[in-house]
Amino acid sequence: MSTPAAAPSAANTARASDTRWPAILCWLAVALEGFDLVVLGAVIPELLATNAIGFTPEAATLVATLSLVGVGLGAAAVGPIADRFGRRYTIIFCVLFFSIFTILVAFSPNVALFTTFRFIAGLALGAVMPGCLAYISEHNKSGKTGKATTLTMTGYHAGAVAISLLAVFYSHNWHLLFIAGGVAGLVLVPLLWWKLPESQEFVAAQVAKQAPAESTAVAPKTGMAGLFVGRFKLVTIGVWAASFMGLLLVYGLNTWLPKIMADAGYEVSDSLVMLFVMNIGAVVGLVIAGWLADKHGTKPIVLMWFLLAAVFLAALSIPMTSQILLNIAVFITGVFVFSAQVLVYAFVSAIYPPTARGTAIGMASAVGRIGAIVGPFITGTLVTAGIAYPWGFYLFAVVAVLGFAAMVIVPKAVDAAGR
Repeated sequence: MSTPAAAPSAANTARASDTRWPAILCWLAVALEGFDLVVLGAVIPELLATNAIGFTPEAATLVATLSLVGVGLGAAAVGPIADRFGRRYTIIFCVLFFSIFTILVAFSPNVALFTTFRFIAGLALGAVMPGCLAYISEHNKSGKTGKATTLTMTGYHAGAVAISLLAVFYSHNWHLLFIAGGVAGLVLVPLLWWKLPESQEFVAAQVAKQAPAESTAVAPKTGMAGLFVGRFKLVTIGVWAASFMGLLLVYGLNTWLPKIMADAGYEVSDSLVMLFVMNIGAVVGLVIAGWLADKHGTKPIVLMWFLLAAVFLAALSIPMTSQILLNIAVFITGVFVFSAQVLVYAFVSAIYPPTARGTAIGMASAVGRIGAIVGPFITGTLVTAGIAYPWGFYLFAVVAVLGFAAMVIVPKAVDAAGR
């Protein structure tokens, strides 16, 4: 009698192991996105210092801007593709695509080709995260997307930290950093092909679409049309605005925080430490936010996170003589600022039907990327005018309040038909 009982146990263990692979692979794919997006910022100082392949400050600005434009366009385009052809093939193709062009960046003979290859790589880099978040929300059988989304997004920060540490030792060989990111992606592709099955929820949705209609129920609309059906209009407008505000904060702070704090009179080395501390806070915030969202609902936690982000951003405008107190304030600010945006993605993953989920996440990310471009530009303008401290933090606090207001208008629940 004992032998038959052991067989199901072993089978269950094998199935549990299989279900872990998609989560691990999506995390790795998002980590590679973080690595390959941040690598440009890590090598720009070396490119400018050595005038490598003719780099100038103007060229670096153009490359950085077009890179983000590519990321935004990729995020906007991936949704309909993922909703039509599936999450699995979309993720695999995007990882392969950005890996090849990231390697090509390393061998660019001039700035023009460097910029071109980086823009093309950005198209696929922008598409990876929405595809992975759509996949992981469907893979999570509990129906709660908060922790699944936030834990997946910790991969982005892990990739960013990894390239930051590598750059400390190898920034003089900038080619090697791009090659490392590209080769890591090429190594991941066979593993994705082997261990990443298609989303079963996506497969079921496709079967349902093709089945003959046997009832009067209205089938959910797909793609962009599915984002503006009934009450989904309010959801779409709200999450787009919140994503714009959220990524404006993230990129504005990541780009200019050291400079703003240096202008406030803090030591430059301390300002760099603050950026690191804020990103550590981001990882902690992601874990806490996901757990709370699954426990209490995503929308209430998004609202609380944006509101607390506003409070602590405004608090950073107050001069602090204690370095310990200042780093605590920066850490707590990171907890709320960075994960507020990710909670928006978690909300999107939960509320839209599978037929429009990829498009919904992709478009939220794409609109957010516009904020990612606007944030550093506005903050840079304040820095140039010499008023970034304290007005930069006041601006960031207002942006967080606007993110809060955008999510307030969003319905807490909508059915697949938009009712």
